[in-house]
Amino acid sequence: MRVALLLLLAAAVVASSIGIVYARHESRRHFIELDRLTSERDDLNYEFGRLQLEQATWAENNRIEQIARGRLGMVSPGPAEMVVTRR
Repeated sequence: MRVALLLLLAAAVVASSIGIVYARHESRRHFIELDRLTSERDDLNYEFGRLQLEQATWAENNRIEQIARGRLGMVSPGPAEMVVTRR
């Protein structure tokens, strides 16, 4: 009876030790993944800011006007070409 109880307690200690090692391993693995994802998030935030700046540059009114005049040959209408309408 005592031997069975000692074996049961020894098995419980071994199982508990294995559980602790596994839990610490998983904790470290999750921390590494969190660190990787945080770094990826920071990189994406940097890229997003750069793209917003690029979009603002491409959409600037002066640039659009230059393209309209240069590539498309567009010009502002003169007073004789303007028509004013009322509702």
